[in-house]
Amino acid sequence: MTADLLLAFVAFAFVTSATPGPNNVMLLASGVNHGFVRTLPHIAGISLGCMLMLVLVGFGLGGLLLASPQLYALLRYAGAAYLVWLAWRIARSGMITPGNAGSHPMTLLQAAAFQWVNPKAWVMVVGAVTTYAPHDSFVRNVCVIAIVLGLVNAPSVALWACCGVGLRRLLDQPRRRRAFNLGMAALLVLSLYPVLWP
Repeated sequence: MTADLLLAFVAFAFVTSATPGPNNVMLLASGVNHGFVRTLPHIAGISLGCMLMLVLVGFGLGGLLLASPQLYALLRYAGAAYLVWLAWRIARSGMITPGNAGSHPMTLLQAAAFQWVNPKAWVMVVGAVTTYAPHDSFVRNVCVIAIVLGLVNAPSVALWACCGVGLRRLLDQPRRRRAFNLGMAALLVLSLYPVLWP
């Protein structure tokens, strides 16, 4: 992989990681409701999940899903159902207080698994493999772009959790926090539009 191609991929990874999507909406809400430290496993899960997904798609799993329309449709609708469930959880979230201390953000494994049903993650990894992994030394190139994706993705998505933390003071009143959570849940459901009506 040439330096120019790698630099272009860094720009691609930043843009696809930092722009709004299901992961970033959930991280913004988690930053508001749980704080940055409690959201760190969610951030790590997103990056590790995307890296693993990129490697597996690069090594052929993506071809299997595209060759099996039924399996692809099942994954797409299961992902949509999961996003609706996550939106419901966000809508019901509230400020962490002694009375609801059992509330928690996504775990590392939950966030990593979520990437398999996240339409934006699919677009990102398929685009990365098909555009930025030259066929010469393909296996090495896929591994390189997976590592670079992780290095770019983690700080990019962490910015959304930081923004959520910054909003905490503004949303310290229960009514404002409720309106914010309902808005984030609605945005998450709206992100299903390209999945259900391609």
